[in-house]
Amino acid sequence: MPAYPDDDPATLRLEIEAVPRGTAVAEVVKQLISLLTGGELTPGSRLPPERQLAEELGVGRSAVREALAALEILGIVSVRPGSGTYLRDSTSELLPTTLSWGLMLSASRTRELIEVRGALEIQAAAFAASRITDDEVEMLARHIETMKESLDDLDRFVEADVRFHLQIAASADNVVLRDLLQSVRSLLRLWVERGLRDRDQGAVALREHMAIYEAIAAHDSVAAEAAMRVHMTTAGDRVASLDLDS
Repeated sequence: MPAYPDDDPATLRLEIEAVPRGTAVAEVVKQLISLLTGGELTPGSRLPPERQLAEELGVGRSAVREALAALEILGIVSVRPGSGTYLRDSTSELLPTTLSWGLMLSASRTRELIEVRGALEIQAAAFAASRITDDEVEMLARHIETMKESLDDLDRFVEADVRFHLQIAASADNVVLRDLLQSVRSLLRLWVERGLRDRDQGAVALREHMAIYEAIAAHDSVAAEAAMRVHMTTAGDRVASLDLDS
C-alpha cells in the first residue's frame, strides 16, 4: 500500500522534530534519512513538499532544498520537475556500499571524511603518474586550461577542478580506489563547492593543480604524491574554515 493515501504526501503525519539552530542542513539530512529509512515510506513514495518539510522542521526552505540535493546526489531520492521528490525504487542504492550514514551526520565526521579524501587523492595521484596514457595527460591539460580561463567564473572553475580530479582517479586504473573516492566526494560535495570563495583562492588552487599536472605528466609518482598532498592540505583547510555545523 502506498505510504501516502491517494498519492497525497501532505496527508502523512511526519515523526520529525524542529531542528536546533546552527545545525540546519546536517540535521535536516539526518531527520530525512531517519524518515526515509524508518519504514513509513515505501520505495517510489512521494515526499511532502519543501514548504511542509520546512514548517515541520522549523527551518528555511533553502536548508530543506540543500538537504534534498545531497540526498539526490547519494541516489536516495529522485527529483522529478513538476511532480515532486520521490524515494528511489531500489533500496540497494540507499547507501554507498563502502560507507555508512553516520559519516555525513556531524561536523567531526565531515572533518574525518576530508582526511580520508586527502589520503585517497594522494594515492590516486601516485598511481596515475605511473599509469597515465598520453591521451589522458592531454585531457588533464585541457582541464588546467579551463581553470586558467575561469578564475572570474568560479562555478566553471570548480567544474573543471572536479573533472581534473575525476580524470586522475580514472588514470590511476584502480576501480576500488576510484569508487571509494567517488563515494567520499559525493558526501563532501556541498562543502567542497562552498570551499572556493574568491579569485585569490582560485589562483592558489590553479598553481597547485599545475604542480600536480606537471608531476603526473612527467610520470614522477613521488612528485605527484607530494604535490597532491600540498593541494589536499590547502583544500582541507578551506573546507575546515567553513561552519560545518550550519
